[in-house]
Amino acid sequence: MPSEFRNEAFTDFSREENAQLMRAAIEKVRGELGREYPLVIGGERIETDGKFESINPARKTEVVGRFQKATKELAQRAVETADKMFAAWSRTPAAVRAELLFRAANILRERKHEMSAWMVYEVGKTWAEADGDTAEAIDFCEFYGREMLRYAEPQPLVRVEGEDNRLEYIPLGVGCVIPPWNFPLAIMAGMTGAAAVTGNTVVLKPSSDAPTIAYKFFEILEEAGMPLGVVNFMTGSGAEVGDVVVDHPRTRFIAFTGSKEIGLRINERAAKVHEGQIWIKRVVAEMGGKDAIIVEPDTDLDEAATGVVQSAFGFQGQKCSACSRAIIHTDVYQPMLDRIAERTEKIKMGNPTDPQTNMSAVINQKAFKTINEYIEKGKAEGGRLLAGGGSDGEQGFFIEPTVIADVKPGATIEQQEIFGPVLAVIRAEDFDDALRIANDTEYGLTGALYTNDEAKLERARREFHVGNLYLNRKCTGALVGAHPFGGFNMSGTDSKAGGRDYLALFTQAKVTSAKLRAGEVPAEKRRAV
Repeated sequence: MPSEFRNEAFTDFSREENAQLMRAAIEKVRGELGREYPLVIGGERIETDGKFESINPARKTEVVGRFQKATKELAQRAVETADKMFAAWSRTPAAVRAELLFRAANILRERKHEMSAWMVYEVGKTWAEADGDTAEAIDFCEFYGREMLRYAEPQPLVRVEGEDNRLEYIPLGVGCVIPPWNFPLAIMAGMTGAAAVTGNTVVLKPSSDAPTIAYKFFEILEEAGMPLGVVNFMTGSGAEVGDVVVDHPRTRFIAFTGSKEIGLRINERAAKVHEGQIWIKRVVAEMGGKDAIIVEPDTDLDEAATGVVQSAFGFQGQKCSACSRAIIHTDVYQPMLDRIAERTEKIKMGNPTDPQTNMSAVINQKAFKTINEYIEKGKAEGGRLLAGGGSDGEQGFFIEPTVIADVKPGATIEQQEIFGPVLAVIRAEDFDDALRIANDTEYGLTGALYTNDEAKLERARREFHVGNLYLNRKCTGALVGAHPFGGFNMSGTDSKAGGRDYLALFTQAKVTSAKLRAGEVPAEKRRAV
């Protein structure tokens, strides 16, 4: 049996030996930039006529990797290959499947800084953000491996005399895994690992903004002993080949993390029954948020301001858990604005290869344009620019950490997910008003409350309608096992990734009930002996 699960420790880069290892990894990865990567279906490496490039958002002329544009025919082939492999993989003992994830976790540890360095280049993560992403990927592999062993144990049922009753969790079939670019290793590894360890086979279609890190993890799975065709690697347009996989009658489920618009589109397509389909497809979706931190007067304002700024601008605000709204009680509104502005102005922007960089470029040109439009919209609707607001798209997609004060409830930047370094600050008249504003969006992912009032804390537990609520701490940084993650409303299906319920989403429960013959001992009693 594996040891008790413990979260992977973050790297202390203030220690020179750790910093040297990270610098060496960055140099190693730099020497590998621009390589071409294939599709992989059933173990076969495939190249196509169509290509696309993944670029470094902080240096947009730098190509990170070149990838294949899969065709409709190849997408269909990927599903059919996974379907053929399902019979054998689904019958592979749970312990064998779990051991595969444990080996993958060990390889990730050995290459921890190298995997982080790929994220520095491909998505603009700072050293600390990339290290946290890699640690979380290790956690997912370790946690889900242990969870599979728990799910495979005899499940408790009410005893019926004269019967041998058993419940077991069996896999669903072929799954389409569509991960996001913002946690390109952790979320991708978590969804893929959960699907595979439960006995399903997978068509993995990573984001076109972060395919390289997904391919590197796919190679790790191969090295860990994954049989050919259990996970198939496919890149290309979501609208062209992603839809083919989602629609295919042999696709049994779709695991998706990304925008609300794409998630709803997948959910709608998955609901349609195609010729030859004999099941209702399952959708596991996490679709973002419009997260708020409420600050009451009876709290440490310095601590609250630090939590707001860290939550708002970590990884350029490109987290579904990011604080995009600070709802401040009127009695401490100005003092909090002063503290937020002061901390925001100290954020060091720059190239993420520099260990001193706190914030880098946003992911691509489209995001750069959209975020700047939101900033202008915020000002046009009466918001006051308190900090930032500038941008530089010449070398990379850089937008300053931006704070807009005096935002009115219902304003565009108070309602719509921006997914960038923009914080809207709203004044609340009292705690009732703050809760009303916090809950008045279509999302419900994360939220936080800073107060020393126990009655307010308890009320927030009851009334602050989010999947992950944090009290007197920032609203980002969920840990696998400790903070199962997923939200309400348009934030998705509340999948609770990294929790004890998650693997159930990739399985179905089968009950067998056998009448005992005279003198026959029930299975649970035989196991006890």
